[in-house]
Amino acid sequence: MSKLTVATWNINSVRLRMPLVARFLEEHAPDVLCLQEIKTVENLFPHADFEALGYTHRAVHGQKGYHGVATLSRLPFREVDRHDWQANGEARHVAVELADSGIRIDNVYIPAGGDIPDREANPKFGQKLDFLERMTQWSASLSQPTLLVGDFNVAPLECDVYDHKALLKVVSHTPVEVEALARLAAAHQWVDLGRKHIPAPQRNYTWWSYRTFWQDKDRGRRLDHMWASPSLAAKSAAHRFVEEPRRWEQASDHVPLITEFAL
Repeated sequence: MSKLTVATWNINSVRLRMPLVARFLEEHAPDVLCLQEIKTVENLFPHADFEALGYTHRAVHGQKGYHGVATLSRLPFREVDRHDWQANGEARHVAVELADSGIRIDNVYIPAGGDIPDREANPKFGQKLDFLERMTQWSASLSQPTLLVGDFNVAPLECDVYDHKALLKVVSHTPVEVEALARLAAAHQWVDLGRKHIPAPQRNYTWWSYRTFWQDKDRGRRLDHMWASPSLAAKSAAHRFVEEPRRWEQASDHVPLITEFAL
């Protein structure tokens, strides 16, 4: 039996925070790392740093200054897809297939959706809902064991936020977003690995705003997720969120998640 470890992390600028990424990889050494919000084009991506760390296989879908995703691996893979689920050219998705296991890993950065939870008053919110709907249609057609990871920008459960009632009208936890995410989950019978291994209502926040002194008030939300096809989820042996990087200097506002599979 072999072991596979996959991590995901919204890094909020990979060039700015490459020292933090290097520290994380040296301490935790996942086989595959999926990054979101890399905020750089592919030719300016720190390829040499990842090469030196042993992550010799890379799929980078970036753009200048905003968004962008990258999947880095010590294991061989081939890139298989780059979907434009927002239909506007933004770099928000890349998919790879691992050579030995045939497992597909989809790395996604779902739009935040702006500040007003109203499609008419805030077009960004509508774009987010449309993105989720296109992902739902895609999910229904999937046939191979797939791991879907990334910053979903939705905290679905009441216990996934620090104050459910206070955030019901705040983008990321509104009923319309939660319902859209539920439709996405049902389309492929995705298994939420975060809640498989850390059952509700246990705390497992992944994001804290820069606007609050998060260590004292713990005003967190679970915005980052790792979902798996049922057959692959059955092989997940452990899952954890690594909170320590939120305390590091020049930290991202998100923390990494790691899932271990016994294949």
